[in-house]
Amino acid sequence: MLTDWWQHISFAYTWVLGALLLIPILIIEYTRRNRRTYASMLVTTTHFVQGTTSFKIIARHTMFFLRCAAIICFIVALARPQRKFSEDLTEGEGIDIVLCFDISGSMTSNDFQPNRLEASKEVAAEFVKHRPGDRIGIVIFSNLSFSLCPITTDHTTVLNQIQNIQSGELQSEGTAIGSGLATSVDRLRNSTAKTKIVVLLTDGVDFGGTIPPDMARDMALLNKIKVYTIGVGTEGEVEEVVNGPLGAVTQTRKMEFNENLLQNLASSTGGQYFHATDKQALQKIYASINQLEKSKIQVTTYERAVDKFFPWVLAGVIAVVLELLLRYTFFRKFP
Repeated sequence: MLTDWWQHISFAYTWVLGALLLIPILIIEYTRRNRRTYASMLVTTTHFVQGTTSFKIIARHTMFFLRCAAIICFIVALARPQRKFSEDLTEGEGIDIVLCFDISGSMTSNDFQPNRLEASKEVAAEFVKHRPGDRIGIVIFSNLSFSLCPITTDHTTVLNQIQNIQSGELQSEGTAIGSGLATSVDRLRNSTAKTKIVVLLTDGVDFGGTIPPDMARDMALLNKIKVYTIGVGTEGEVEEVVNGPLGAVTQTRKMEFNENLLQNLASSTGGQYFHATDKQALQKIYASINQLEKSKIQVTTYERAVDKFFPWVLAGVIAVVLELLLRYTFFRKFP
């Protein structure tokens, strides 16, 4: 406990602690005077009373130890011990970001570990943690699209919502890229931020939905929103879970990408297209986006100090009072 106290305490007047060097000097002087005062001479007629030293004689040093303790406490109190607290105030121009997740059945394919969706969620969460000054929102889509979280600086809420994303949550199959992008653009449409971006992650070809991708792209252009597109998944055949009349079933399908569409959405709006073949590649992609879209953030640190000298003053006063009580009661000398 004492070690923990010293680790978190600083002193306003550290030089005052130099006065503690007086304590060893007082102890040496007290020892020297005590030996001189209680010097004894061996007398042959009193050898039979050896070993009769009383408790009172042994305890007479208590008053000196109390006096030393009081001096130590007062010196530490004069050095003004303080516990300091730091507070950070973040200021600057953040970026408004919408993370747009494809949650169709194919996102449960296990060519990523543990699967595409879970890997995407983990990496996206790390991306959010590295954007402290930005407002971030979440959109999910399959055949339908839904705004899961409005753009906000409450990153705890954003991370909780990312954690709760599940495949099949919208209870519809399909990959409506246009609808997902349109909903994301709508989230950013009224934003006053200088930079607005959508990070759209999908593993398939656009089909279904009510808004075509080119219309969603034009909406993004009109509102000056950059679109970063990520095609996630490996080439070849993959297994996916789909909901059938008898429940969820696993089927094999060939991996398809409309890279031209994703590239067009990105290049037309000033963003970039990436293809992630595994979790490590996905991490690098988010790191690249993190570098491309930097926030102008200023962090101001405030330090607040709370004085902790009172317990030392109290302990010193108690030690003085105890010494006086002992001196004028138990160790009182009568003429």
